[in-house]
Amino acid sequence: MERSEARSMVISRQGIVATSQTLASQAGAQVLARGGSAIDAAIAANAVLGVVEPMSNGIGGDLFALYWEAETGQLTGLNASGWAPAGLDIAFLQAKGIVTTPPDGIHSVTVPGCVDGWEKLHQRFGGMAWAELFRPAIYYAENGFPVTEIIADTWQKSICGSSAPATGDIFRNPALGRALELIARDGPEAMYRGPIGESIVATSKRLGGAMAPADLSEYSSEWVEPISTEYRGWTIYEIPPSSQGIAALEMLNLMERFPLGDAADADALHVKIEAQKLAYADLQRYVADPRYAKVPVGGLLSKKYAAERAALIDSKRALSGPRPGSPLAGAGDTIYLAVVDSAGNIASLIQSIYHSFGSGVYVDDWGFHLHNRGALFEMDATHPNALAGRKRPFHTIIPAFMERGSTHIGFGIMGGLNQAQAHAQFVANIVDHGMNIQGALEAPRFTKLNFGGCDVLMESRVPAETRAALEARGHEIEVMGAFSGSMGGGQAVLHDSESGVNYGASSPRKDGAAVPEAPDFWG
Repeated sequence: MERSEARSMVISRQGIVATSQTLASQAGAQVLARGGSAIDAAIAANAVLGVVEPMSNGIGGDLFALYWEAETGQLTGLNASGWAPAGLDIAFLQAKGIVTTPPDGIHSVTVPGCVDGWEKLHQRFGGMAWAELFRPAIYYAENGFPVTEIIADTWQKSICGSSAPATGDIFRNPALGRALELIARDGPEAMYRGPIGESIVATSKRLGGAMAPADLSEYSSEWVEPISTEYRGWTIYEIPPSSQGIAALEMLNLMERFPLGDAADADALHVKIEAQKLAYADLQRYVADPRYAKVPVGGLLSKKYAAERAALIDSKRALSGPRPGSPLAGAGDTIYLAVVDSAGNIASLIQSIYHSFGSGVYVDDWGFHLHNRGALFEMDATHPNALAGRKRPFHTIIPAFMERGSTHIGFGIMGGLNQAQAHAQFVANIVDHGMNIQGALEAPRFTKLNFGGCDVLMESRVPAETRAALEARGHEIEVMGAFSGSMGGGQAVLHDSESGVNYGASSPRKDGAAVPEAPDFWG
């Protein structure tokens, strides 16, 4: 057999859990084996990831999820991103002499939505007792775990020369274990109205922040309707704004206007890169919290608008600074995990504290850091994403789902602004280039982590002759490693509703794996 991917898919009639760290995948698979649902396994795995990959996620961050019910075919979305404290606005920062949104520190902190999101998902789709879901995470927090390779490298780079655990070192976090025990016992009450929340407010007050008890106690995550587009016979779904998923769909609408041919072909890559620039120009201009700004979702996703924007793509020349269009409104660090259970239900879940160790603000006594999502607000009061109290910032993290006929795929790829463009490339790898989900995750990618310009990062596995042809069109390519972390790791699961067979895949850009649920061989 000749193939380009380095590893096989995991294929099973039982459930599969795919995460960025194998201990988390294993914990989720054990939850499935004990009769838990896809959501139960996702919560358990996410809680473990907060322990074993603390620079990327945890109870101090936000969460988004898509959940597909096999029996009904219903896809449900949850936005568990937190709002800014009521007292945190442009005037508050300006009074302190701050003229740009802080990239870290207490003034970048918004309310963490993760724990409330876990409860909402569990109440609606869970089956196992809430407290049981946290046993694996509490175990690793109290007893320790060996730090894995990529996590150890990221940890070392994150703390700027301070002592960080090396690969294989045993790391314990008993303070986080105590926090998880409280959450297991009392639910979100512990986080938003109890001892953990009290420490968040006290920490903020000590550092001069704006967080007040009511900012936590009045917070609630929100069920949302997924947005979608049709791409060459497939339906692709994303979470709606305030997240960037709409940019992935706009990219696909633009890419659909062109034949893409071979994945490594310069013409195909040129179209994808140009589609990214046009979609991201709109992303920067229009996407914000829809409770505070009118986001033209219908216009951005219309095929007519895609045709207008696609006309700006010159097959021979790279765009250096595309401007946002005029759509009419019509009718960092992160973890992503995907779970499919034996019934075929799929959880597509992403959770993050944004930059490595988030805001850098450690919550007194409880072993975790608060995220810095407030860094993504704008200080321009006229911008849709302007900082305001009780407003959610523009968000980068996005879970995704795609389906055609009996094939249903939950997928996601991490990495800040990398995510929407990586989603579009993953979809093209499956739909246009005939790859399976493992090959689609592994395939060499490009990414552009800023707005404007012709610069683009590209993995070295893209052939040299292809890169030369792109450079001749004006693309300024920085060649990265073969499996560069800048391209973001990812996971995917697939359920074939005709055969009942499940498939799982995990990107080699992370430490994780897809782990199948074990049948009860001895029962």
